Amino acid sequence: MTDALQPRQPILRPRDFLITLAITAAILVVVGAQHSPAQWAAYFASLHVSPHGPDLALLAAQPIAIKLHIAAALSALVIGTVQLLGVKGTALHRVLGWSWVAAMGTTAISSLFIRELNHGSFSFIHLLSGWVIIALPMALWAARTARVRLHGRLMAGLFLGGLIIAGLLTFIPGRLMWRLFLG
Repeated sequence: MTDALQPRQPILRPRDFLITLAITAAILVVVGAQHSPAQWAAYFASLHVSPHGPDLALLAAQPIAIKLHIAAALSALVIGTVQLLGVKGTALHRVLGWSWVAAMGTTAISSLFIRELNHGSFSFIHLLSGWVIIALPMALWAARTARVRLHGRLMAGLFLGGLIIAGLLTFIPGRLMWRLFLG
């Protein structure tokens, strides 16, 4: 039985949001445990935060994988915001949805070629990329089989975890987005 004709529930329920926050906190604890409190204190003392406009020369000097990743992520952020706020089930929703899937897929796959955070190896952030690569086809399958609530929850989860949380992690001090806007 499909849920296509049942009343729509909120896409992101408070319980789901709290679970997402708990997972994010757990990731931060695991990442934070890799260094001693003294190392973290010295690190934060050395930071000099000075917000500024983007350093376009720094962006231009990046490899093509990073430029592609940033362009795809920004596209997915804009399209995804329109999708979450717009009317569902329309032709526009479907067209924008396929565009969003292409942008998210490009973002996730291109991130596999970005390994600066962990000295050339994969990092915790790449787990989010793997999740996007697996969950994106699941969300498409849910839409194709008229499992509307599952589709909505998967897509909202991909937006929140794959774009918002991963995007915030790009502003870790020392990383490219930090240097572009704050360093």
